[in-house]
Amino acid sequence: MQTPSPLLERLAALPGLGRGRRRLVLLLSQLGDFDSLEYAQALVPALPRLQAAGIELLAIAIGDDAGADRFCHYTGFPRERLLVDQEPRLHRALGLYEGLQTPGGPWPGLLLMCAGIGSPGTLAEVLRGYTGDRSAPQRFESPLFALAGGSGFQRPFELATVRLANMREVLSRWRVYVPSDAFITQRGGTFLLDADDTLLYRHADRGILGFSETMARPLAFLEPYLEPAAAAAPATQPIP
Repeated sequence: MQTPSPLLERLAALPGLGRGRRRLVLLLSQLGDFDSLEYAQALVPALPRLQAAGIELLAIAIGDDAGADRFCHYTGFPRERLLVDQEPRLHRALGLYEGLQTPGGPWPGLLLMCAGIGSPGTLAEVLRGYTGDRSAPQRFESPLFALAGGSGFQRPFELATVRLANMREVLSRWRVYVPSDAFITQRGGTFLLDADDTLLYRHADRGILGFSETMARPLAFLEPYLEPAAAAAPATQPIP
C-alpha cells in the first residue's frame, strides 16, 4: 500500500521519523476523547516491545501543549512522542472521518454519535464495557472483579470502570484537554509504515470507541511486526 503524501511530508520534517525505520503513527482525536485516552493507555505497556522491534512511535492529537502535558502525565504516554495541532489539518488531508456534521454545531453531532448515529459500533462497544469480554485481558487485580466473574479476562464493569475514571479526569479539566470544541467529532486513524515508506497497515476510525478493528485487543495488528521482541522473550503475553 502507498503511504499518503501528506503523512510522509509531515514525518520527513521531524528528526528521526523519515525513511530508514519502521514507524507507528497515530492520528488521535481530541486529547480529551475516550479513544485518545484508551489508545494511549493500551500502548504504554507495549512501549518496550515497540522499542525492541525497532518501531518508532509518534502520536499527533488535536489540542495544545498544556493539554498534551496533562494527557501524558495522566496516561504515562511519553511526552516526546506526542505532537499537538490546534486544527485537524493533517487528519483531513488523510481523509479521516470528520464525524457527524449537524446544523447546530459540534455538540449535537457528538451527542448523536454517542447514541450510535453516524458512529457505527459505538453502542456495542459501550455495552462490552459493562458486560465483560472473555477475549480481552483483565484490567485490574482487585478481588471485587474476581468475585464478579473470575480472572484472566475482562470482567463485567471492568472496562466501564476505566472509562468512568477517564471521563472524570477529562471533565474536571475540560478546557485543558479540549481548548476548542470546534473539532470534537473528528475521528483519528492508525498508520504503520515500513522503512521504505510502504504502508504496512492502516485503520481509519469510523466512530467513537472505534480506534481499533479489534477493540478487545486493540494492538493485535502489531503482532506480526514484533517478532524480534517475541523471540527474545518467548514468555511474553500477547499484546493487548
